[in-house]
Parts: sequence; structure tokens; C-alpha cells
Amino acid sequence: MLNCFPKLGTYNLLLLSALLVMISCDQQPANEQNKKPNILFIFSDDQHSKTINHLGNGNDQLITPNLDKLAKHGLNFSNSFNMGGWNGAVCVASRSMMFTGKTIWKAREADSKMRTGNYNSPFLSELLEAEGYETYMSGKWHIAKSADSVFNHVKHVRPGMPNQTQEGYNRPRHINDTTWTSWDQSKGGFWKGGKHWSEVLAADAIGFIDKSVLSEQPFFMYLAFNAPHDPRQSPKRFVDKYPLEEIELPENFMPEYPYKEAMGSGKNLRDEQLAPFPRTAYAIKVHRQEYFASISHMDEQIGKILNALNESGQLDNTYIIFASDHGLAVGEHGLMGKQSMYDHSIKTPLIISGPNIPQDLTIDPDVYVQDIMPTILEIAGVKKPDFVDFNSLVPLINGEQDYSYASIYGCYTMSQRMIRSGGFKLIAYPKANKLRLFDLKNDPFEKNDLIENQKYQSIKEKLWKDLLVLQKEMKDTLDLAKYISG
Repeated sequence: MLNCFPKLGTYNLLLLSALLVMISCDQQPANEQNKKPNILFIFSDDQHSKTINHLGNGNDQLITPNLDKLAKHGLNFSNSFNMGGWNGAVCVASRSMMFTGKTIWKAREADSKMRTGNYNSPFLSELLEAEGYETYMSGKWHIAKSADSVFNHVKHVRPGMPNQTQEGYNRPRHINDTTWTSWDQSKGGFWKGGKHWSEVLAADAIGFIDKSVLSEQPFFMYLAFNAPHDPRQSPKRFVDKYPLEEIELPENFMPEYPYKEAMGSGKNLRDEQLAPFPRTAYAIKVHRQEYFASISHMDEQIGKILNALNESGQLDNTYIIFASDHGLAVGEHGLMGKQSMYDHSIKTPLIISGPNIPQDLTIDPDVYVQDIMPTILEIAGVKKPDFVDFNSLVPLINGEQDYSYASIYGCYTMSQRMIRSGGFKLIAYPKANKLRLFDLKNDPFEKNDLIENQKYQSIKEKLWKDLLVLQKEMKDTLDLAKYISG
């Protein structure tokens, strides 16, 4: 468990001895009657890792006061990754891994079993329920097994994405194109039902928090925002916070990505159809404006939830985890979606705050966002089952170790593979017989491909061999060597 020994300051030795007799490290404060800690897990959708202002990660345009506050009171993992996806809906793989604890290809097998009713291993929420937790969810689910079957309480179950109207694609076609605007409620999407889904989720959460004070059980709340997934809709006042002339293009912007067909992210992929080909500076700025507005609107709803938790008197005994299922390109590398192995698509925000968590601290070990699953189990005092592949973050939080994984593995369908290790990244496109190599320390925007640079050949060869080993560990059936000589 996390280190929960109280700070004694200048208490004298006699009082210290008495305290050591009276309490143990694993006890909760008396006013909580030894109640286990509550756990609030907020999960956004398609959120780029560089979209929280306070973290100072290169994007100071974002207006996120509530996520900033959470970051100030918690620990930030600056290198949190999703492995990828087995189809264009990368969120399905990410969420399935999160709740089963299985790495991607095992999670795909589990997904197939769920669809035929043959999956029997307990979900994260079921493991917590077995240990006395009252479990609750509202928002996006996008897992093959019914949410009602694995949570005590389910308020709203949203689909994988709000319906996108035809006018929402291939836009804006020209300057001042207003055929689609994010605040037009007639376009449905997040506005379907009359109230924005992010606002509905906040109301759902507050309703449960208000009732939870009457319960003797600790709670596990899973709040899954659809935002900032497209259609990136929010009230106009949020869009107005981001004047178009102030929106900056990403440093790695390009009109068109040269390997988009080989990577399985060609023009026919839905995400890539959101903006016109080739990408224009104006179109990307409009999409980023709407994206930022959607995040700021979600941030306001998160603020309402956190305020309700504080007013309920339960904040001091609640761990709060904020993360996203994966990132999004929104114009980087000429791409719009998450179906790539670049950091903008696989990297996620990840913040943990709560009792005795270090405050306003950022650490940089490479982790998987699904490490949240065993972390929650350890916080709750639940033994990690053997079928859980990911690692708890608690040893990193407590400073007991400085890394969890020597290498990070990434994949997308049978079209892309990736290894991230030692400050370098190797990306493989088997369909194009192509490898790409990036020095992440000196080239964080992944602009300069070093694959032909003889100075880096030993690094390339090591990463290639390590990637093949990782594939076996992940039960990855793609024979890379059949397509690429390495």
C-alpha cells in the first residue's frame, strides 16, 4: 500500500512512541472509521498528452484550470502510453485492456470471447466489488461486455462516439466555412438529447457523490467522458476562448503524411476524413480550436465533480486518477487520428492524486496507461490476479523503483509496429518495407528520420532485435521479418 504514515513534525519522542503503538501504516484516519479509500477514475477520450496547461509540456494555449489544480495536487506521469489498437477504433483496445488487465493481443482474444458470452475472468470493477466496493459508471463504455453486468450502478452508457453528421467531415473547405459549427445543437452528436453529454456526465457524478455519503461502503467511480472525441462540440463561449488567429500550428505539421497508405491510415479511414486533403493551415487551426474548446468545456465539468467531492467531505479519503485512452494527431504529421505510432497518438495524460501522493511532481519512467488497473487494485488492498499483465504504479509513486518497463511496445492492426526504448523509437511499416528511427530526446516532435544515418545503425539493430522479442512476449502473430529485413 501507499505510504500513509502521518507527518509528526516536532512531536516529542513520547508522543511518537504512543502513536506507533496506537496506529499502523495501513490504517485510515479515525474519522473515516477505517473505511477503505474511495477511488475516482476519470477517463477522457482522444486527449493529447500536451493538453493540460500546468504541466508545461509545450502547449500554454490550453485553458484547463481544474485539471491544472489536479496536477498541482498530484503526481504526473509524463510518459504514459497506450499500446495501440487492433482496428480503427483504438479506444476499444485501450478500454478492454484497462478493465481486463490483459495486454493488447490477449485483450483482443478476450474481446472475441465477450462477444460470444464466453469470457469469465473478472473485470476491474468486479474485483473491487468483491472487496466491498460500491461500483459506479457513467459515460463511454465501448467494451464488448455489458457495463450493467460488471458495475453495481450504471447511469448512462454512451456509444463509442457521438454521431458525426456528414457536414462534419472534410471541413472546413474554405476560410470562414460555417456549414458546421461546434455549438449548433441541431447537428446532434454531443447535443443529442438536448444537454451536452459532458454536462450530463457531471450531473450523474454529482448525483452519485451526494448519495455516497450515506453509504458505509467505499466507492469506485468510473467516469468516462466522450470528449474531446469528434465531433468536437462545445458551447460557443468555449470556442471564443481560442481566437483562431492565436491558434498555433504544431511544429510537425505537414500537408500530407508520405506513408499514410502503408500505415493503414489512408484517406478511407474515418478519422482522416475529418479534414480536407491535403491539410491546410486554416483547416488544422479550426480543428485545433474546436479540440481545445472541447477540452476546456470538459475541464469545467471536472471542476464541478471535484467541488462536489470536496463538499461531500470525502476528498481527503479519495484517490483521483485522470487519464485518457490514447492521444490524437489533430494535424501533426499531416494526420488527424490516433491510428499511428507517433507520441501524439499513443501518449496519454496520466495524473494520480490522493492521500500521501506526492504533489505537483512529474516523473518520466515509461509506463502503460493500463497500469492504472493494478494500481487501483493495490490502492484498494486487492491482490493482483495472475491474469493481469500490467504493473502497479505504486512502487514508482513511493520512489521504490525508477522504471517498470525496459521497452514500450506499440502496434496498429497488421500495418504498424513500434518499440520505444532508451530515448529512441523504431517504427515499422511492413506493407511498405519501411523502418523509421527517431531520437526522442533531441527530436521530440519526431521530424527527423535517422534510419539511413550510419551513426545510428547499432541502435537500429538493437531496437529491431528487441522488437522481435517483444512481439513474442505480446503473442503478436505478425511476422515482421517476412516483410522487413531489419
